Amino acid sequence: MRNKVEFDEPRCVSSGLCVMAAPDVFDQRDDDGVAIVLIEEPGDDLIDDVREAVTICPAAALRLVRE
Repeated sequence: MRNKVEFDEPRCVSSGLCVMAAPDVFDQRDDDGVAIVLIEEPGDDLIDDVREAVTICPAAALRLVRE
């Protein structure tokens, strides 16, 4: 099984909370602050940070799925 980040870009409100929670996995575009997924399939070492980012996203634009 692998972990996969799903990101609904139109829902993103550019809060930056995902970047603060998981800076190795998320970043923000310079021009509008919309999130960028750097690692779509994060390893187990990053999962706790990604779960936190998913939980605190104010727009519910992130999901973590196991495939």
